[in-house]
Amino acid sequence: MRIFKKILIIIAIVIAALLVIGLFTKKEYTVSREITINKPKQEVFDYIKHLKNQQYFNTWALKDPNAKHEERGTDGTVGFVFTWKSENNDVGEGIQEIKSIREGERIDYDIQFIEPFSGQAKCFMSSDDTGNNQTHVQWGFDSRMKYPMNIMMIFIDIPGMLGKEMDKSLVNLKNTLEK
Repeated sequence: MRIFKKILIIIAIVIAALLVIGLFTKKEYTVSREITINKPKQEVFDYIKHLKNQQYFNTWALKDPNAKHEERGTDGTVGFVFTWKSENNDVGEGIQEIKSIREGERIDYDIQFIEPFSGQAKCFMSSDDTGNNQTHVQWGFDSRMKYPMNIMMIFIDIPGMLGKEMDKSLVNLKNTLEK
C-alpha cells in the first residue's frame, strides 16, 4: 500500500509540474514554407486562390480522397466556405473560409479544425513574380494551442511536423502546375 501511495504522489507531482510548465510554454506558433514554380504568376494565383484545388496538392487532403466535402459560395472569392469530413484521423474534420484576396498576390483564409482536435488557424498563400515565367509561392500558417494542450509543444515539434507536410504539399503543387 505504501508503494502504491508513493507512486500516486509521484504521478501527481509530475502532472502538477507539467501544468505549471505549461503556463510558461509558448502557445502560438507560425510555420511558413515557400517554393518556386515554373509558371506565370497569374496562372499560379488563379489556381491557389481556389480552396477546392487543395484536394489535388495538399498532403492531408490526399490522405483520404473519399472525404466528404461541402461548399458554400463561389470558390476563389471572399466568403467561400469549404468543409471536409473524414474517418481518417490524419484528415479529420474542418472548415476553411476565404477571408480576403488581393487579386494576383495573396489569399487569406481561416481554418477551423473540429476533429480529431479542435483548433483554429489563420493561413495565407501568396504569389510573387520572379521573372522568366517563374512564381515564388509562400504558404503561411499561424495558430495557437490553448493551455494545457500547449504542453504537447514541449514534447512534439508541431511546427516542424506541419512544415514537412507543407513542404510536400508545395512540391505537389509545383508538380501539378508544371505538368
